[in-house]
Amino acid sequence: MQITTSANSITIVGNIKSVNDYQEIKTSLNNMVGSHKEINMLIKDSLSITSSVIGYLNKLVLKDGIKINMSIGDAMLMELLEDLNLDSVFNAKKV
Repeated sequence: MQITTSANSITIVGNIKSVNDYQEIKTSLNNMVGSHKEINMLIKDSLSITSSVIGYLNKLVLKDGIKINMSIGDAMLMELLEDLNLDSVFNAKKV
């Protein structure tokens, strides 16, 4: 997995699958949260997302009041978010 960031945007390429991936995503998002209340995430091709990442994103939205706009490149991941009713929480859309 590779992460690139720019201002309030984060792009993730590759599968999100390990604890190390979670730590990298969390660190990148923490660096943005201090100066941005809205974060744009592009998850280009990951088939899934770990529960720890989902939990952290939920915390950002529900507790910290951060608005997340998620663009999903893979249909399976979009379907997963819809099944979990998280598509509206994360403002997820298929790109």
